[in-house]
Amino acid sequence: MPNRAIIRPLLLTAVAAGVAIAGARAGLDRQAAIARRRIGKPLGEDAVDADRVWRAGQPGAPVDLLLVGDSIAAGLGATRRKDTLGGRLAKALAGHLGRPVRLRTAAVVGAESSDLAAQLDGLPRGYRPDVVVIIVGGNDVTHRVPVAAATAALRAAVDRIRGVGAAVVVGTCPDLGALRAVPQPLRGIGSRLSRQLAEAQAAQASQAGARVVSLRRAVGPFFHIDPDGMFSLDRFHPSALGYRRTAEALLPAVVDALSDGRGDAAAPGSPRRPGAHRHPPAPTATAG
Repeated sequence: MPNRAIIRPLLLTAVAAGVAIAGARAGLDRQAAIARRRIGKPLGEDAVDADRVWRAGQPGAPVDLLLVGDSIAAGLGATRRKDTLGGRLAKALAGHLGRPVRLRTAAVVGAESSDLAAQLDGLPRGYRPDVVVIIVGGNDVTHRVPVAAATAALRAAVDRIRGVGAAVVVGTCPDLGALRAVPQPLRGIGSRLSRQLAEAQAAQASQAGARVVSLRRAVGPFFHIDPDGMFSLDRFHPSALGYRRTAEALLPAVVDALSDGRGDAAAPGSPRRPGAHRHPPAPTATAG
């Protein structure tokens, strides 16, 4: 028979640990509720529509830029279309290439990585972008989606896009530790979890042939140093300045991805012949 003198302390320790874990979890839930009240939804759930041909007067056929992912990719927080991430990036890319850029935004506010497939499904049949920028992950962290599930969905999206001959740039999960509206220790936990997801995203996206930009490293310090300037009025989504910094961080990778994936789209001043690609014909991005 087991020694009761040994079993009783072990049981008491296990009970005490369970109570401590339950208490900690309840405390974090309270902090999450506080953060939700502080942030609210002053911006609503619809981003400014920035889809158009940017710098249409420039020579050559437009380069097709597609943004998929969450509210950052959608541009929530900007009040003018030129200040959204898509608008900033399309205008800067057009200036760099000397070509018009046609922007299409399929990103949805509140999206998780598992929603990327539906965003691709919703594209018009036959639509084939030259380059796709994916930004997703923040909602996976806040909704406690397992890293393995989130990165598997991201990998599937990158594989699907690469399969139709488009270049891909992935901006990894931003640093949730920059969110001042979230109290400690929840903010610190968010920072750690967002870093773990970002690292896993980078590994999967790179393996699938995407260019990767660590938003945590590239723009995270700006959000920590100047939160009033970098965040919009809800203190959660980027402001016009925040999107400008993010677009600046993404632009070199987008240019490089175009150079790797389609030389004709990346060559300044060289119009692309309709249907001319370095790749053989492939299914559309909406297939599958």
